[in-house]
Amino acid sequence: MRVFVFDLLAYGQHLDHLKVGNELPYPLSREHCDPQVAMRTYEEHLEAWELLDKLGFDGVGFNEHHTSPYGLMNSPNIMASAAAQRTKNLKLLIYGNLLPMHQPLRLAEELAMLDCLSKGRIISGFARGIPREYDVFNVSMSESRERFEEAYEIIMRAWTQDSFSYEGKFWSYKDVSIWPRPVQQPHPPVSIPVTSSQESLDWAAARGVPITPGAATMGLREDVVRYYAAALARHGRKFTPDMMWIPSLTYIADSKAQAVKEYAPYHLYFNRTLYSHGNFTETSIQAKAGYVSDKSKEYVREENLKAYARSRDDFRKMTFEDVEKAAQNMPWGTADEVTQRLITAADHAGAGTVLVSMNRGAMPHEMFMNQIRRFAKDVLPALKAHEVTHAKCLEGVKAA
Repeated sequence: MRVFVFDLLAYGQHLDHLKVGNELPYPLSREHCDPQVAMRTYEEHLEAWELLDKLGFDGVGFNEHHTSPYGLMNSPNIMASAAAQRTKNLKLLIYGNLLPMHQPLRLAEELAMLDCLSKGRIISGFARGIPREYDVFNVSMSESRERFEEAYEIIMRAWTQDSFSYEGKFWSYKDVSIWPRPVQQPHPPVSIPVTSSQESLDWAAARGVPITPGAATMGLREDVVRYYAAALARHGRKFTPDMMWIPSLTYIADSKAQAVKEYAPYHLYFNRTLYSHGNFTETSIQAKAGYVSDKSKEYVREENLKAYARSRDDFRKMTFEDVEKAAQNMPWGTADEVTQRLITAADHAGAGTVLVSMNRGAMPHEMFMNQIRRFAKDVLPALKAHEVTHAKCLEGVKAA
């Protein structure tokens, strides 16, 4: 198995005192963003990524968000550039550039530059973004999927063709040949995070693109894996562990109770304060805005529809008791439990890569660094030695 660490890079200071009711004001005034805190936040996370490199992790993943303390990576490409100069072996998973928002030719050029700067360590994740981003960039959510698919096509042509022309609905180019070219040929590996919509799974399967499902429960993840595997088969492709990455939130302590006591405050801050800041998560509202279609959840089993709906209140009203209950089935606790739960989850989903989140919200820097060290010493060797051969959740499932 490969082990990546996913880092949202939240603003490094708690802002609960600014909440009005149960939500941070949006937009959040610039007076509340201290450049010194931002500067320290960037430096601390780059230091953590250096440690990941030295301790043998396979990669680090980061993404793009805007106008919120939820995540300070407005440009994941700038972060990848900084990380490329401070690491030697770590894969840099940009998870990902928001294709509907930006000039795709510029993204193709920047990613080619990054692949050269990193000596071929870029993994290019492409994402559509969350509803907040569409308001920020004044892009219609109903255009999201068309823009994503058009931008992806342009980037692939720019990377793989000597020169190309393209006449599209949103972007057009004539006789373009990019310099530099990516080190990795024909292009850097591509992967996408998905929120579980049927359209995204169909798109990825048609192109043989690996996915990381953001499924909130094991049941919903199982639905995603089964649908994706069937969609791959419809396109003459085979599901393999290389096609599936799974995210997981981990915390190592001497006991489950200690893990909950230490980690729950940061988990609660993330969910109750940061997660929905200026954003709506409900798929029903997203469908009305044209971001997903009414059929996006047709494959989901009835018992998993609540997890698919992603109600903001489920996050905003989360209690310590809720976290304590959920943690009983999560990789929180002793190193042995964390190891076994991650291996079990990877085997079930047929995932050859786990994308682990160790820090949450505004966790203190040394707390994050300590988790990296403990994970590297007590969990990482067993995970890297484990080979996932197939998805157990596909056993006995008839091919579509």
